[in-house]
Amino acid sequence: MNKHLLIAALFLLPLMTQSQIGNVLNRAKAKVNQRVNNKIDKGIDEALDEVEGKGKPKPAANNTTDATAPSSKKKVGYASSFDFIPGEKLLYTEDFSQDVIGELPLNWNTTGKGEVVTVDGLSGKWTKMYQNSFYLTGNKTEFPKNFTVEFDLLLAFNYKSYTLPLVTFGMLASSDLATTENELMTNYSKYQSTEVMLRPGYKSTPSYATVKSFIERKDYYKSADQELNSFDDNYNKVIHIAMQMQESRLRIWINSEKVFDIPKALVTQYMFNQLFFKIHNSGYKESEIGFYLGNIKVATGIPDTRHKLMEEGKFSTTGILFNVNEATLQPASYGVIREIAAVLKANPSVRISITGHTDSDGADAANLSLSQKRAATVKDVLVNEFAIDAARMETDGKGESKPVADNKTKEGKAANRRVEFVKL
Repeated sequence: MNKHLLIAALFLLPLMTQSQIGNVLNRAKAKVNQRVNNKIDKGIDEALDEVEGKGKPKPAANNTTDATAPSSKKKVGYASSFDFIPGEKLLYTEDFSQDVIGELPLNWNTTGKGEVVTVDGLSGKWTKMYQNSFYLTGNKTEFPKNFTVEFDLLLAFNYKSYTLPLVTFGMLASSDLATTENELMTNYSKYQSTEVMLRPGYKSTPSYATVKSFIERKDYYKSADQELNSFDDNYNKVIHIAMQMQESRLRIWINSEKVFDIPKALVTQYMFNQLFFKIHNSGYKESEIGFYLGNIKVATGIPDTRHKLMEEGKFSTTGILFNVNEATLQPASYGVIREIAAVLKANPSVRISITGHTDSDGADAANLSLSQKRAATVKDVLVNEFAIDAARMETDGKGESKPVADNKTKEGKAANRRVEFVKL
């Protein structure tokens, strides 16, 4: 008999006759047996339901890097430690929208081959890079000492139990040479360069990243190898790389993780003016692996969000990103929105308007609707993720009607795709 039942019965003994005691014990025993049988029946029913496919649906996995879910229903996706904020003024951007499919991007140079492609399941165009190839972008603008770099990288790997190819990206100074000069591809440290080397691993073999800097062909700086936790979980997914340069200081994020924050990594003797990418050799066939590059953006300076919004009354940013032709927020926008939220929390009486803007691609009416939806998405994130009172924010969209740059250039289009915050 259950020990709790026995204790209860013993407690009541002094108050009962012999016949009453027997009756209580029998009823209690029957009750216990009934409950036990009910639990057994329930367990059997649930097991049969699961076998027959009638069970409760399993909860969906929480994929924090999924940028396709509505922002009003889930968090942006990047941890609160993701504090990257892109530069305020665009210097160079490349989404390959104006390039021909199957050709190397216009004004680029390479030691091997490369081609603009579309990728199943992803929006926009991408440049496919190949093993044993070095790439210089089409940039011709000198970078200042404070600037940011962003790009998307897709590593399409079909792992075969042997070493994956290394991937290197970085910046160089061409000095008196043209930014796409042939010599720079075989001697990119002739003047000044900084590179980040990714060594992709798989499961039991860790992935690592290393930073190196050079001045006039000589070593200047080499970091310790930084292990990239669960980096292989990002294979066959878009990886967002963000870099922030402030004088000699270098910060690097891979998705939400800040991998490096090095005060004296960069040489400042020359001015950087070019980005480069290199895919190393491996034992893999080209059909087994793929390297895709997209959405490159270089911008200058770090915007003072608080000063712009509170003192000047307006803050405009191209750092809040959406999927192409959608109001779906990309996780890389987290840092900028977090800054806006911090200003609003520090100034609880302030109200703002949020206005979306687009470039001129597409129909006017569609762009107007899209800009309105994007502004609403930003508000939703501020409300749902940062607990900002919805009554403090108004939203609007202007579509393509208020350009701030020439829509005939890719840099101009990128500048026009912006979100503006105005103090009311």
